[in-house]
Amino acid sequence: MNQNIIKKLRAEFLTEFGEEPQWIVQAPGRVNLIGEHTDYNDGFVMPLAIDRGSFIAMRRREDDLVRIRSMEFGETKQFNLGCIKKDSMSWIEYPKGVAFALQEEGFQLNGWEGVACCDVPMGASLSSSASIELAVARAFAARSGLEWNPIKMAVICQKSERQWVGVNCGIMDQMISAIGRKDHAALIDCRSLEAQHVPIPPGTSVVVMDTATRRGLVDSAYNERRSQCEAAADFFGVKALRDITLGVFEAKVPTDGAIQWRRARHVISEISRTLEAAEVMRQGDAVALGKLMSASHDSLRDDFEVTNDYLDAMVQIARRKDSCLGARMTGAGFGGCAIALVRASTAERFMNAVAAEYRKESGLAPKIYLCSASAGADFMKSCLPKSTPSVDSRAGLRTGSLTI
Repeated sequence: MNQNIIKKLRAEFLTEFGEEPQWIVQAPGRVNLIGEHTDYNDGFVMPLAIDRGSFIAMRRREDDLVRIRSMEFGETKQFNLGCIKKDSMSWIEYPKGVAFALQEEGFQLNGWEGVACCDVPMGASLSSSASIELAVARAFAARSGLEWNPIKMAVICQKSERQWVGVNCGIMDQMISAIGRKDHAALIDCRSLEAQHVPIPPGTSVVVMDTATRRGLVDSAYNERRSQCEAAADFFGVKALRDITLGVFEAKVPTDGAIQWRRARHVISEISRTLEAAEVMRQGDAVALGKLMSASHDSLRDDFEVTNDYLDAMVQIARRKDSCLGARMTGAGFGGCAIALVRASTAERFMNAVAAEYRKESGLAPKIYLCSASAGADFMKSCLPKSTPSVDSRAGLRTGSLTI
């Protein structure tokens, strides 16, 4: 946890409100080891919650107003819980969407005000949006005394992004932000929402490599790819591509060259790679995991076509280093970040070499940093008097379908 972020957040709250916050909540961003564009196909994904996220310092209000100051945008916005309206798209629509979805599920919400900050790079495929959604849900849970069921809250936050923000996202980002565990990734079944925590192979580090290129999910080809996958599933007469094995696909796929068959081939093979990755991680086989990660990138590049020249260049540079076990793009694609699995003892040297070579090759200044697998959304601090009811930060963790 970045204590400097917490220090700045509390100082900003003190400046804004003249007193210490009553609560501080947080929710992490994520990086996906393997399992890309499989979540909305009812498949399997393998993300980990990272040691970067969204943080909110807050205090109660006695009315229905939610008032938030964003440190990133340097502005304060507010909305009324009794009359939530969608305005022009800005960062406040994410908190609005969470409030909308919570109320749709029957939760009674109370007003609060606070200061928010986020150290997840926006648009970098590290899920800054899910982190702010889960942090806002945590804030409402603290203020309104809601029991914290991480899986249920993840589903509610996914609903907020789909129905309010307008991104037809899968469940992965919200789920891992809710259920993350230190030093583990999570194998998530996106159909049943069952999850198993899987250890990161010993002696390895995950390096996040930000290409310094950005994309907007709503304006990108994300929804187009989803439609192509749905069309392929309809052709095979199944609910989702998760229900087709690679053998059946190859035996029955038409030879007309339609683009949806390449999209489907990526998804079906990626699901298989993700399940295999969980097995080799349980065995501590970092070399096998690296090979699967590299195969994932090649499929995303050739069949799903969601990389770009910068992502491909970053991955190729990383793979040329002896300490790199495997590398791939991560996230929705079209820009953002790639990741590499590297030997921990050489991680710093790897990072410096990749940064220098990418800068020389692309003319862009990348941001490259180590990524630690961290815990999910949590209630970090209460400054309330002991006589004031509060919320158990671990409440609800044994409910839902999470398998520990």
